[in-house]
Parts: sequence; structure tokens; C-alpha cells
Amino acid sequence: MILDKDAAAKKIYRMAMEIAERHYSKNEIVLIGIKENGFFIAQKIAASLAENFKGAIKTLSLQINKKQPGEILLSENVSLKDKYIILIDDVANSGQTMLYALTPLLSQHPAEIQTLALVERTHKLFPIAVDYVGLSIASGWKEYIEVLIKDGEVQGAKLKS
Repeated sequence: MILDKDAAAKKIYRMAMEIAERHYSKNEIVLIGIKENGFFIAQKIAASLAENFKGAIKTLSLQINKKQPGEILLSENVSLKDKYIILIDDVANSGQTMLYALTPLLSQHPAEIQTLALVERTHKLFPIAVDYVGLSIASGWKEYIEVLIKDGEVQGAKLKS
């Protein structure tokens, strides 16, 4: 385990506080979690954020095939024009999933898009910088990171070969 349940909860809370601090003057933030695990993390961020953010918080899920990115679907058909968006995933591995997920969001002309990952690998194949990071780890090319979620709760993260 590279991250246990308690450490994951603390990191999620810390990232939510960073978001509240950076966006204190905004009226609304849209959290978009990449299904499945990214959406669970977005819900946890929203719950922690609600304690300290005075504006509205909207949470959406984004469906994408991570192996073969193609059609990308949002859970609701809403306008993102001039919105402040945070795109959330459990792990930022190569950067590919986040890069493809940005495409339909950009076409709606949001005011700002930031990214958040509970765990970030330090070597990316695509030009994605993660704005909010729970844990940054250098891992081998043949290793991958799995975030464990059970009953809507982050249980931790494992480094696997």
C-alpha cells in the first residue's frame, strides 16, 4: 500500500481546502469526476469543500473508455460556459485520459479548467499537469497504481507490477 484509508481521507480534505482557498471569490465550481473512481473522489471533495466554500458546488460524472478513448458523456447536459471546472480522476498515469476528457469541456468555453488526481505518477506521456495532487510517486513503467474504493469510501492505493 502506498496510501491507506486515513492518509487518503486527509489528502482529499487538504485538496478540497486548496480548492476553497484558490476559488474563494467564485460563485460556483463544477467538479467533474471521471467514472468510476474519479467520480467517487469528486463526491468526497464536494463534501469537504462544502464546509468552507460559500458558492455553489455542482458534481458531474464523465464517462470515457480509458483504454480506447472515443465518445465522452457527461452525466447531465449542462452549459459549462464561463464555469470554473475541476476535472478529477483517481490516478494520473500517462495523462491520456485527462487529455481526452478535456476535449468536450473545452468546446463549451469554460472560464477555467483545473485538474485533480488523488495519486499522480511523475512520468507522463501526454502534456497534462495536475493542479491538485494528493500523492505524487515515481514508479516504474511496468508498474501501475490502483485506488481501492469500497462502498463509496476510498480505502487506499496500491502500487502493482
